[in-house]
Amino acid sequence: MDKGYMNVMEELVATLVNVLMMSPDYQTFCHCQKCRTDIIAISLNNLPSHYVTTEEGRKMVFEQLNTNENRTWINKRIISAIHLVGKYPKH
Repeated sequence: MDKGYMNVMEELVATLVNVLMMSPDYQTFCHCQKCRTDIIAISLNNLPSHYVTTEEGRKMVFEQLNTNENRTWINKRIISAIHLVGKYPKH
């Protein structure tokens, strides 16, 4: 936490985007950094932010968000973003 605060949802979404993009279902989509960044940004705009100021807070919120139910809910927003960026790439 270089800034003194961080959005835990951002950390989780970035990780899940990388995992999803490696799956066979999304091999036909562009994997460039611009598309990944666009997918993350669109996903984060459709999810609530969870800012923390300590490492202890980050761990606590990460554990709360990193459940099967929440990952399924977050993955739905990421998958929508993947399809949107795939349909309208910015490069």
